[in-house]
Amino acid sequence: MQSDYFLVFGLIVAAFSIPAAFSAFSDSRPPRAAAIAIMIGGAMVLIAFLSKPSGYQPQQIPEVFARVFASIVR
Repeated sequence: MQSDYFLVFGLIVAAFSIPAAFSAFSDSRPPRAAAIAIMIGGAMVLIAFLSKPSGYQPQQIPEVFARVFASIVR
């Protein structure tokens, strides 16, 4: 279950870093914070894949999101 949290939060961090990278590029400044966020998100996703012996299939990701958010709301 802990690997589910790493996967969900890693994907969220990586997804939020994409607009930050575009913003930095459009303002002609280096995307340092976005690059760090992408690396952190990628590392969290990698930890999730390595800590779950069977791994994740792409069709499982929505179910994992639902399971994590349901456990947070409870």
